[in-house]
Amino acid sequence: MMYSEIMKNGMISRDEYLNKLLAWKDKKVIKVVTGIRRCGKSTLFELYKDRLKECGVKDERIVSVNFEDLAFENLTDYHALYDHLIARLSEGETTYVFLDEVQKVDGFEKAVDSLFLKDNVDIYVTGSNSYLLSGELATYLTGRYVEIKMLPLGFGEFCEVSKGERDEMFAKYLTTGGFPYVASNAVDAEIADAYLEGIYNTVIVKDIEERQSRKASVDDKRSVSDLTLLKNIARFMAANVGNYVSVKKIADYITSSGRKISQNTVAGYVDALVDAYVFYRAERFDLSGKQLLKNNSKYYIVDLGLRRHLIAKKEFDLGFLLENIVYFELVRRGYSVWVGKLGTLEVDFVAQKSGVFEYFQVTASMTDKTTFDREMSPFGKIDDNFAKTVLTLDRFSQGNYGGIQVKNLVDWLLDK
Repeated sequence: MMYSEIMKNGMISRDEYLNKLLAWKDKKVIKVVTGIRRCGKSTLFELYKDRLKECGVKDERIVSVNFEDLAFENLTDYHALYDHLIARLSEGETTYVFLDEVQKVDGFEKAVDSLFLKDNVDIYVTGSNSYLLSGELATYLTGRYVEIKMLPLGFGEFCEVSKGERDEMFAKYLTTGGFPYVASNAVDAEIADAYLEGIYNTVIVKDIEERQSRKASVDDKRSVSDLTLLKNIARFMAANVGNYVSVKKIADYITSSGRKISQNTVAGYVDALVDAYVFYRAERFDLSGKQLLKNNSKYYIVDLGLRRHLIAKKEFDLGFLLENIVYFELVRRGYSVWVGKLGTLEVDFVAQKSGVFEYFQVTASMTDKTTFDREMSPFGKIDDNFAKTVLTLDRFSQGNYGGIQVKNLVDWLLDK
């Protein structure tokens, strides 16, 4: 059953994710919802619990623990957590267990795994760091969990909760981003910036420090201890969204500013930012050899409002901002996404789902002949019949050019 309401009890209903949870309801797998802080994971749980109650599930069969709430601080020992949950299971009926920000519990994998072995238990957890799904959890629960990757609002969702003319909303989306609070409240730029500062500091201080504490038991030389350095690297990566970025390039930049740093150290800091869902890595895909290339990836930032906050409006490249939006829209739509390499040419995105490939170029305008030829050129050298699309803001060049579709980017974002 599909569940579709824009707002419910003052909360944004994220239908895409809500319906995924409903599809996995009562299946014998642990549902793990991951994503950057404040993207809507806790709200999603509240909406899902409301849906359970509408389906006749009684309150006593819903057990929730939010580890950001001090009321549950005594449960951050996995033994105490397990005892708390076992005592609340319903006899002979399914109990729905929700554990929010479970990475705060050292050894939580043991409690979750033991609970999973019980009959009539349906388990849902959230986490704000991808390290949650590595190490011991992967060992304990291999093949027994499904990950639902949550992002801030896409532009289509943004339009549902914001008011205004479409182009005006798109301009706002480019600058304020898609965190639900910012999108659904008529906040001015100063308030939005303060809110984004809070998210950023929480991610940097809490989530990355928690990641480090989980890695502390492992001999890992890529440790993160200098938060000032971490923020400098984050600013560099935000300013270079859409450009190829290597560990060496970042290390050279930091060294040029007066601080010598090893590439191994930089790699640890980059991994920390990726693990915390601040940046997503897009690896290169060789279209000739049909293989991934590990060097010189691109990094896209999870929210453009966060980018604007990080670099204080010093950089504005519309083409790269559009690339960032398209990358995450493809991820939302369930694609694996890479950057295409074809000899000396580049395809902005190679997207693959269910064994089917699609190719995308992104540009602000196609009206200039030089730009038109440049964007079209790589497609003519791809030797297959998969769909090829150029996404642009202009409306003058739309059409079908020998099987290559040129579409308006905003129309494409709103096309469900």
